Amino acid sequence: MANYKHLLLVPLALASSVLGSPAKKCEKTSVAILGGGVAGITAAQTLSNSSIHDFIILEYNSDIGGRMRHTTFGQDANGKPLTVELGANWIQGLGTNGGPQNPIWLLAQKYGVNNTYSDYSSILTYDETGYVNYSSLFDDYENAYSVTEELAGTILSENLQDRNARAGFTRGDWRPKKDMKMQAVEWWEWDWEYAYEPEVSSLVFGIVNFNTTFYQWSDENNFVVDQRGFNTWLKGEASTFLKKNDTRLRLNTTVTNVTYSDTGVTITDSQGGCYQADYAICTFSLGVLQNEAVSFQPEFPEWKQDGIDNFDMGTYTKIFLQFPPDKVFWPKDTQYFLYADPVERGFYPVFQSLDTPGFLEGSGIIFVTVVHDQSYRVEAQTDEETKNQVLAVLRDMFGADKVPDPIAFMYPRWSLEPWSYGSYSNWPYGVTLEMHQNLRANLGRLYFAGEATSAEYFGFLQGAWYEGQSAAEQVVTCLNGHCAQEVHYSPLYGSTPPNQYDEQNGWTVTSFQTNGF
Repeated sequence: MANYKHLLLVPLALASSVLGSPAKKCEKTSVAILGGGVAGITAAQTLSNSSIHDFIILEYNSDIGGRMRHTTFGQDANGKPLTVELGANWIQGLGTNGGPQNPIWLLAQKYGVNNTYSDYSSILTYDETGYVNYSSLFDDYENAYSVTEELAGTILSENLQDRNARAGFTRGDWRPKKDMKMQAVEWWEWDWEYAYEPEVSSLVFGIVNFNTTFYQWSDENNFVVDQRGFNTWLKGEASTFLKKNDTRLRLNTTVTNVTYSDTGVTITDSQGGCYQADYAICTFSLGVLQNEAVSFQPEFPEWKQDGIDNFDMGTYTKIFLQFPPDKVFWPKDTQYFLYADPVERGFYPVFQSLDTPGFLEGSGIIFVTVVHDQSYRVEAQTDEETKNQVLAVLRDMFGADKVPDPIAFMYPRWSLEPWSYGSYSNWPYGVTLEMHQNLRANLGRLYFAGEATSAEYFGFLQGAWYEGQSAAEQVVTCLNGHCAQEVHYSPLYGSTPPNQYDEQNGWTVTSFQTNGF
């Protein structure tokens, strides 16, 4: 049982004083949910299903969905604006006939979310000279990855120290340092999924994360093209327990301070609003927690802050271009185009066509993705600078005389968004299960949930879905008078005993060892 006697007990009057405003009456609620993304809405639904209806959801944006966010871009042949996803875009790992199903896949089907199979074999390879077939490197990488999987299984089963993914690939004789085409293939296979390079990513938990989704359910990925937006399914679920204009959903609300203790949680917003809750569930992104976009009082204890600071928040930037539909210059029967830059790894490496059967055919839209350092670079420069760089790459790939200027251009800046500060989390090399549990563990009556708090599904929508449920279930137990604090670890040691988590979390290291090992 975790000991929280060190937490400062902050009565309401003192909380107001600390915040620099006179004491005033706060709105009271049983549970305050901080954030209206997947974890927040799932938490609220779980409370409602347990007959706990006295809650409020405080959401920064004007709509629910969090990083599952879309916008209009360009227009179709009839002049109607088209919808593209800025954030989450795939249903990853669908399900097996008669077997387990990804909950996001089930919900997408329930609400008729339009999606198309991403065929990763539908890819052509390029460098600065144009089309060059180096597709045989995909097989070389997969062979090295198989060796890496086996190594991860050995590390887990024998409780050995983790290492970075680069060490695993090297064990499989994959050495791309001097070969830009190999680096492009590696980016496609690894960085595109985790938003970080193998050098800084955990070997064990990178493999774990892949296996728990794609070996448990299926290896399929479906790309969402629904013109209502991917968050249609989340809005559908929310409508099952929230009425139209429900006063429990507070949109456009910027939380500025969270004061927590063993007796309750007090939240204030940027407009001076004050909310006093018996319990709170914080679903802020890891990026928000790392950038101190919201103040917490008392300050987080060292074990909690280390758990937050040692995890990684990745940035995944999709850059959209629309060309006249009659001047589409890429093969329309191909989904992906991989580019190996001669100098920089990850420099506008993967283009994806939306003007392809089953997607937004006839739209003239193609987009390119960058991550991590390239995202920081792109998001810090002007649209015009980025557009010129992307066009230069496309003209190297397809010919300068074939690529016209786009009629629309746009991309988000996830690393700069004050309500996200990034796209999704990645498990860094050197972070143990105990350290991750410290990121996840509650502080008094303040609980935490989101994709980053999921050991199995970090970075995935299903991680946020399960973690929202889990945090709410713990709060329900507390409200019913049977509260048990989550375990945290202080001090930390160098490795994770395999059976450390049986009793607390209901899974063991062996639960990660699905068919992939």
